[in-house]
Amino acid sequence: MKRILLPVLLSLNYITFAQSFITPFEQSNGKQSATYEQAISFYNQLDDKYDQIEMQVVGPTDAGRPLHVVYYTNDGDFNITDWKQAGKMVLLINNGIHPGEPDGIDASMMLLRDAAERKIKVPDNVVLAVIPVFNIGGALNRNSYSRANQNGPEAYGFRGNSQNLDLNRDFMKMDAKETRSLVKLWHKIDPDFFIDNHVSDGADYQHIMTLLATQHDKLGGRMGKYLNEKLEPMICEDMKRSGYDLVPYVNDFKNTPDSGWTAFYERPRFASGYAVLFQTYSFVPETHMLKPFDQRVTATYKLMQTFIKIASEHSDEIQRTRKQDRVAIIAQHSFTLEWKEDTTKPTFITFKGYQSGYKKSEVSNLPRLYYDRNKPFSRQVPFYNTFVPAEVVPAPVAYAIPQTWVKVISRLKDNGVHTMRLEKDSDIAVQSYYIKDYETVKKPYEGHYLHSKVSVIKKDQTVHLLKGDYIVSVDQLAKRYIIEALEPTAPDAFFAWGFFDAVLQQKEYYSDYVFEDETADYLRSHPELRQALDAKKKTDTAFAKSAEMQLDFVYRHSPYYELEHMRYPVFRIEH
Repeated sequence: MKRILLPVLLSLNYITFAQSFITPFEQSNGKQSATYEQAISFYNQLDDKYDQIEMQVVGPTDAGRPLHVVYYTNDGDFNITDWKQAGKMVLLINNGIHPGEPDGIDASMMLLRDAAERKIKVPDNVVLAVIPVFNIGGALNRNSYSRANQNGPEAYGFRGNSQNLDLNRDFMKMDAKETRSLVKLWHKIDPDFFIDNHVSDGADYQHIMTLLATQHDKLGGRMGKYLNEKLEPMICEDMKRSGYDLVPYVNDFKNTPDSGWTAFYERPRFASGYAVLFQTYSFVPETHMLKPFDQRVTATYKLMQTFIKIASEHSDEIQRTRKQDRVAIIAQHSFTLEWKEDTTKPTFITFKGYQSGYKKSEVSNLPRLYYDRNKPFSRQVPFYNTFVPAEVVPAPVAYAIPQTWVKVISRLKDNGVHTMRLEKDSDIAVQSYYIKDYETVKKPYEGHYLHSKVSVIKKDQTVHLLKGDYIVSVDQLAKRYIIEALEPTAPDAFFAWGFFDAVLQQKEYYSDYVFEDETADYLRSHPELRQALDAKKKTDTAFAKSAEMQLDFVYRHSPYYELEHMRYPVFRIEH
């Protein structure tokens, strides 16, 4: 064996590597990142040589290449049931969701190799499940320019996948095959920690690594309290002992962060926000784009070691809080769909930045922002990490979904949602939602015209459901996911992503000259509607002057108007 000393790995205690398992990152002295093919070949070789490592195919991807997961266990037992019975901590580490941010790809290769070669210790009660490259299509679309502000490596992948989707916006709509593959793996292994390795854009500062942890109020329950009061502080303390001043993800892209910032609000579309729905502790390491690639990879390696150490040492508390919250959520009667920050309750953190200012741009001759690295500072700044409910809904007993909505039903099933099907046509008392108003983006967002600011009218009705239609009880592990996916006012609900847009279009109408006579007859036999029509004419000048608007008003309040128009086709069963 040849001893190789790499300057970029001095913090890893002068590790000696086997010649055959030197990564492209190490061979290039920290200048290059492994390609997708190199990463998979590397793990195949590790799998062949070491009993502690096994690489498996997870499922298909949009790129036509399989998604892989690489497992590491000290005892070489890859039976998931055995892990759960033994109370092992399962850490799911995702790399390359944005392949232009490849730090985790290279750090994970070295981490698993070093664990297999016993150069670092992975405790017996920890299982590692590593996604070598999640966005394979983006990784294959390799270039050296798309991350215009990033300091290395020499080449890297592209943010969009084969469909040009940002996969870190795909975890509710699940448009990509690789997302659906990862979701199925998620529910198969039920990770205690989810770690999604990234590189951060934004302001300049001294910190090499920042950390986006699940927003603790949104996580809620015992888990949220434990994360905020114990877990995050322990992570920061361990990283500080290793020479890294870890701060929360610098969520400020419009201003300099000198005076503090608000925590990132992670909706369920994001991988980390999705983790909240299934009571998994989630972390997004964000190395700083302007730091050299070798420093970023080394910091990522160290942070993963920290996660392993803390997961092992505090496994009892971590797993206990997860179990307690899962029991509590089954009994929970109301759920928050939307959150807002509370700016009255900041915490203070030590932020190491650079003095900023403005100078004349050589491009536009107008003022431009710059940071002066010759003027570093360290100061206490406010961090706004308290969020309060902005919209709360009561949980129903169940939802009824007509079988025709196959895209929605398939996504529910992929997420482990248990359903039952009606054995015969049935009339069922429900609460229906009618879509009163909503806003839609003017340009497509991740392949959809996303809806927001949705308001609804609730009506108690009896609906006729058919044999084979679905009933989804909320008394199951996926309760929070079910509610945030199916309540139409939730920001990442299936309605928001346009899965039910067909109900927003009216299918039948009338001919004015024919319906005039029918309307007159209808008003004579329904004086209460005539009163409502006259009252509206008195308060709405435009309405009073429009024969078309008045005819339509009567039409919409008559049995001629189609019941299904604007009616959300998922029904709440309250009893």
